[in-house]
Amino acid sequence: MSQGTIARPRPSGRRAEPARSGRSPLERTRQRRTPLERPRIERSRAERARVERLRGERPKLRPVAAGEPRRAPARATLLEHRVLLVSVGVLCLLGLPVVLSASAYLDLQAGTSVFSLFLKQAVFLLIGLGVALAGARIAPERLRRFHALLPIAALALLLAVFMPGIGHNAGGSSRWIGAGPIQIQPSEFMKLAIIVFAADLLARRAKRTDQVRAVVLPLLQLVAVAGILIMKQPDLGSCIVIFCIAFSLLYAAGVPQRTLLAAFGLLAVPGAALALDASYRRARLLSFVNPFAHAHGTGYQVVQSLVTLAEGGLRGSGIGASSTTWGYLPNGHTDFIFAVIGGNLGIIGTLGVIAAFAAFAWAGFRVAQREKDPFTRYLAVGITCWITVQAIINIGGVIDALPVTGIPLPFVSYGGSALVMALAGAGVLIGIARRQAPAPRPVVRPAASRAEGAAPARKRPIGRPAT
Repeated sequence: MSQGTIARPRPSGRRAEPARSGRSPLERTRQRRTPLERPRIERSRAERARVERLRGERPKLRPVAAGEPRRAPARATLLEHRVLLVSVGVLCLLGLPVVLSASAYLDLQAGTSVFSLFLKQAVFLLIGLGVALAGARIAPERLRRFHALLPIAALALLLAVFMPGIGHNAGGSSRWIGAGPIQIQPSEFMKLAIIVFAADLLARRAKRTDQVRAVVLPLLQLVAVAGILIMKQPDLGSCIVIFCIAFSLLYAAGVPQRTLLAAFGLLAVPGAALALDASYRRARLLSFVNPFAHAHGTGYQVVQSLVTLAEGGLRGSGIGASSTTWGYLPNGHTDFIFAVIGGNLGIIGTLGVIAAFAAFAWAGFRVAQREKDPFTRYLAVGITCWITVQAIINIGGVIDALPVTGIPLPFVSYGGSALVMALAGAGVLIGIARRQAPAPRPVVRPAASRAEGAAPARKRPIGRPAT
């Protein structure tokens, strides 16, 4: 080979590697991916981003310092979930002995066992717990599918109350359907149906809350029809609760206050005229102003409930030891069970019941505030207002702060339909609280290793005091 000839390198089987440009191995791997893989990877990234966006922003964990013991992040238990479980459980368990105390004398008068009504209440409680468990497991999206079917079924049941052979009359009121031991009160079912219907309506038309025809009128039409049927039974307390549920949901949805006031006046004026149409309701309203002036007539129940609360004192006379439960307090096991609690457990017992309902309301509104799905949020608001308003009306009537409307105390009073439906609503609310993803606890670094370069703390032997 001559000196002028340039030697060429022999071709090899390996491709010449490009010069390193300082890129990470992950970036070079992405460059080597085929064009068919890239769209699939982009779709998976979009799916992960969508899931993270639905779950919400989570606090980022800091890196563990050198020498610090590694600990897995523990899942924080939602306080509201526990508060709901404890409050509902305490009220249900308290209701059983109090119902036994208030109903034993009635069973003796009827010639049956003193445990007759108590055993029925226990059976209703077991059925209600099963319904609550089913409500906690059902997803709100599945419940939303029945937003139109539930009101239609509830209205059909309300109409069936007035049919001969189907409706059942007791105490001058036609509020139940069925025969024998199986009797259903449709007005209790209507409360949950209106909540589901209103939650779906407000969620679908969230951007049209300022339009009366889009949001307010459909809900008020259903409430008006249901209210007329319930007032014909008659059941003033359930009618008031349904009105309060509807207006609380409209307020939570951001409906203008002028619209709310106009709608309230549109329903309140004919509702008050219909409520005062009966002579016994007018007499009950007059007795509310001064019950002791009507102590031998329409004010007898309120006076006896106040006497029962006064005899209870601070700690009460014990379960079953109150003298007023022996026939001196009418409807002590249903509408006036709060007075029985005061007579048996005193002021401490009544304050405990009020605290349980206050805790339920606090936890329910906190769950609704944390929820991001509009339908689920309105569902939680409606259930919380339902239980809270009904408890306020019942307790207010017992202590003569509100007129007596004949409505039971949720979870405590005797009654199958009221107890089962209240537990169904509570179960749905507890299920909503359980599904809310709790945030992981950030790992807290020990104080000794916070400074840079600090040596990790020594582990002392068990049993030796720290120096």
